[in-house]
Amino acid sequence: MTLQLNRRHFAAGVSATALAVSAASHAATDKPLYKDASASVEARTTDLLKRMTLEEKVAQMMCIWLQKGKIQNEKGDFDPKKASEAFPHGLGMIARPSDRRGVENTQANAGADVGVINRNPLETAVYINAAQKWAVEKTRLGIPMFMHEESLHGYVARDSTSFPQAIGLASSFDPQLVEKVFSVCAKEMRARGANLALAPVVDVCREPRWGRVEETYGEDTHLMGVMGKAAVLGFSGTDRKLAKDKVFATLKHMTGHGQPENGTNVGPAPISERTLREVFFPPFEKIVKETPIAAVMPSYNEIDGVPSHANKWLLDTVLRGEWGFKGVLVSDYFAIKEMISRHHLVPDMTEAAYRAVKAGVDIETPDGEAYPNLIKLVQSGRVSEAEIDAIVHRILELKFLGGLFENPYVDAKQADKLTATPDAIALAREAAVRSAVLLKNNGVLPLDGKKVGKLLLLGTHAKDTPIGGYSEVPRHVVSIHEGLEKEAKAQGFTLEYREAIRLTEKRDWAADEVKFVDPAVNAKLIAEAVEAAKSADTIVMVLGDNEQTSREAWADNHLGDRESLDLIGQQNDLAAAIFALKKPTVVFLLNGRPLSINLLQDKADAIIEGWYLGQETGHAAVDLLFGRANPGGKLPITFARSVGQLPVFYNHKPTARRGYLDGDVTPLYPFGFGLSYTTFDISAPRLSKATIAASESLTVSIDVTNTGKLKGDEVVQLYIRDDYSSVTRPIKELKGFKRVTLEPGAKTTVTLEITPADLAFFDTDMKRVVEAGTFTIMVGPNSRDLKTTTLTVA
Repeated sequence: MTLQLNRRHFAAGVSATALAVSAASHAATDKPLYKDASASVEARTTDLLKRMTLEEKVAQMMCIWLQKGKIQNEKGDFDPKKASEAFPHGLGMIARPSDRRGVENTQANAGADVGVINRNPLETAVYINAAQKWAVEKTRLGIPMFMHEESLHGYVARDSTSFPQAIGLASSFDPQLVEKVFSVCAKEMRARGANLALAPVVDVCREPRWGRVEETYGEDTHLMGVMGKAAVLGFSGTDRKLAKDKVFATLKHMTGHGQPENGTNVGPAPISERTLREVFFPPFEKIVKETPIAAVMPSYNEIDGVPSHANKWLLDTVLRGEWGFKGVLVSDYFAIKEMISRHHLVPDMTEAAYRAVKAGVDIETPDGEAYPNLIKLVQSGRVSEAEIDAIVHRILELKFLGGLFENPYVDAKQADKLTATPDAIALAREAAVRSAVLLKNNGVLPLDGKKVGKLLLLGTHAKDTPIGGYSEVPRHVVSIHEGLEKEAKAQGFTLEYREAIRLTEKRDWAADEVKFVDPAVNAKLIAEAVEAAKSADTIVMVLGDNEQTSREAWADNHLGDRESLDLIGQQNDLAAAIFALKKPTVVFLLNGRPLSINLLQDKADAIIEGWYLGQETGHAAVDLLFGRANPGGKLPITFARSVGQLPVFYNHKPTARRGYLDGDVTPLYPFGFGLSYTTFDISAPRLSKATIAASESLTVSIDVTNTGKLKGDEVVQLYIRDDYSSVTRPIKELKGFKRVTLEPGAKTTVTLEITPADLAFFDTDMKRVVEAGTFTIMVGPNSRDLKTTTLTVA
């Protein structure tokens, strides 16, 4: 121990000496050490921090968005003079530089504005360059700014590539695809000068009434961690030091956000510490430990009476202490202020700032409303300057790691050329195809263009394509109608279209008011559709949701959660009337959350769950309908028969789901479910060892054979169950998966690993343990249809 201490002190002494020598050398040349790109990040950060006043430090902890009028002229151009007047000590971050906040503040949201055309690629790059030029050349120390943007399923900015929503990407069960998608997002963001993405969302979602289901990767802890990790690697790469085409990523929202009380956004999360550690923490912990994640965003909700933005145990003890997180904590929009307005935790902004900074929140977004009070909190002695220094050290370190001091600008003329490239659009189409899930097929799919005859397309969203929340306007969104028009021309069949059903008067995600369509209007549209259907040979109905019928509820006057899981409006009326004609009928769903589609399952000939497929919706839909692509996606979330079944997640405890006097406890579709145009046989699992020690790993081998006549994809899923344990355990838990592509008759062997971490759980003392005993090892195509073997831990 003495030797270790002596070595530690010696190393510290050498480091301090090196810093002193380096600093003296730079003093002699009048060049600050922090401006020397050859110096270490630690040395540069330490040197810059020593030069800063308290006011300059606090300025690095603040952001601007709704108040961008303070740094812009009336045209929306960045104004360095106004910026210097408003922020004489500099500014840490600008929120969503691609939008026109400060020109027309129409809505307080994080997506596209109602009626406002935001900046195109060139305009955004010019704006960011001007802002960074002010920060670098017109502030005392020349500290560049973070430029954060949303990028849930594509960079949320004008003309950027729109990929499938997160819940769709989760259905691909393809982490390599997800990494590619977010690599494109990073390139498009960085081309305009943005450097921090407020994504991915790794909230485990156990509440399908919640309007933000679409933003998540579903209900399973393991799938969430794997897909979230892939997204972070796509955004940021494998090193904390950013490449020039990468951006920092932000994990959202820590935590419990995905199971709010009564299904309404920001509701309390009545979750025990055990459930936090076993279900909600693991995706965050995995990503913190296995990627260079730069930022984490606390959640709006409270857990056990403590809002996450004031929860020191959550943000400091667990996140930083137990997991070793080294990045910054960025507040969710207005969340610090909501300690006053929503949680009634504190009476004013000073106390809100105090609670947040003591809990560990480093940066306030979207505007500096509470954190300007940190200066007087330091002056009064309630917050020490050392605490501020620790925060600002983390902020500056990231800016050095991001190369912002050396490369604060972008080539604005290249921004448009690097946006929505042919390769990006091709990837969007591939991702859309791989995200779709075939829920039912009685043989009608794939369609044969020579045999469909007169094809009738129904549904307003067959033309007016929803792509989900946190979206802007891509250069072109391909509708299913457009895709089928091209197919009809190429194959020679007749296509007719009827609107058939409308859901809402508009589908503006950002608009507060939602006006549902008058039933009388829909009755007329349904009658017209039924009349047209009488002479049709094949029918495709596009049903589901849009950006207004299920969305983020960010205010009391901007709601988005639902009390029902049924198809909204008169969609079931349309479906029943069409089914009554006994014509071959395919339903293509576009939606963001699992729906109770009992009628469709009972009567439709085929159902494809498309979720929101992004800008290539129409091309992907036609590829799938006509068999150029074979559906291979799987459900990342369970579909309930009705809200009365909730909660319905698959990995429940043994005492749950006993039964109802008047209903069925089995789900409509289980987690992991998805069909194909071909068939597969999945063998029973074979273990490399039947008995292992608690510290050992093993491999599981599974043979997969394509027993059908078409090339297709299967997702082999591995589940485990601890048969008897000192605390109750779920009946099954996903621990591995692999998507494989096989030609007809082909066979392959999938090998998956089970590690001690996969077998571990938290015991009565909340310690991770692997207990001796037996484990049931299960494999199959979904969480219901499984073959088993037994593993013994001795």
